[in-house]
Parts: sequence; C-alpha cells; structure tokens
Amino acid sequence: MVFFIMVLAIVLIDQITKLAAIKYLKGNKPFIIIEDFFQLHYVENTGAAFGIFKNGRYFFIIISILVIIFVAFFVFKYFNSLILTMKIALSMFIGGAIGNLIDRIRLGYVVDFLSFRLPWGYDFPVFNIADTFIVISTIFIMVMLLFSKQEN
Repeated sequence: MVFFIMVLAIVLIDQITKLAAIKYLKGNKPFIIIEDFFQLHYVENTGAAFGIFKNGRYFFIIISILVIIFVAFFVFKYFNSLILTMKIALSMFIGGAIGNLIDRIRLGYVVDFLSFRLPWGYDFPVFNIADTFIVISTIFIMVMLLFSKQEN
C-alpha cells in the first residue's frame, strides 16, 4: 500500500507542477531562479527523453503502457523477494512513467519546464518532475543490479 501511495504522490506532484507550468510559464519568458544556471522554461516535448524521436505520440503511449504494465506485474509477482530500495526505485519509475503518459494522452506532448545550464555553458535539455523520477530510479535500479550478490 505504501508503494501505491508513493506512485500516486509522484503522479500528483508531477501533474500539479505541470499545470502550474502551463498556467504561469506558457507564452512567457523563462523565469530565472539562478542566473546562468537554473530557470523555469516552458517546453512542449512531442518526443521521448530530452526531445529525441519527435512526434511519436502513439508509439510512446503504447510503449509507456506496456512498460508500466510489465514493471507493475514484476513488482506484484516478486514483491516479497525484492529489497526495499528496489521497491522504492520501481515505484519511482512507475510514478514518473504514469506522469508523462498522462501528458501524452491528455495533451499530445509532455510538458517540460526545468532548465539548467551547466558551468561550461552547456544547456541541459529541459525536463520535468516525472523525468527526474524516471532517471533517478533507473540509476538506482542499474546500481542495484550491477552490485547485487547473486546466489548460485
């Protein structure tokens, strides 16, 4: 139940921040938080992560639904054998994936608004809260898989 609440909380936070981005940022200049480093900048992303594969709405909807179903099935099937950090990471992943799926279905694109410029002048691709949870959870999952002890 706790993990379901975690997924729901991630989806709600993601959707609330995207609604705020639409209301306050769309059609306006970026809102600078830290000069030359961090700003809130409204972007409509019709592609995948960081804007790659533009205009693949239906493809991404289908793939997202399949991945969410697969990961949710995996969590339910192996719930008792998964360690706590894996359960948390998979919940974060599902929450982020659902957040972006809602945008694709409802709007036809994903709302992005977090924009960073790295110190050497590189403008990091604009992203959102759901993307953050997807990336962090994927890193956690990879680290856990790479460093897990396998029983023979």
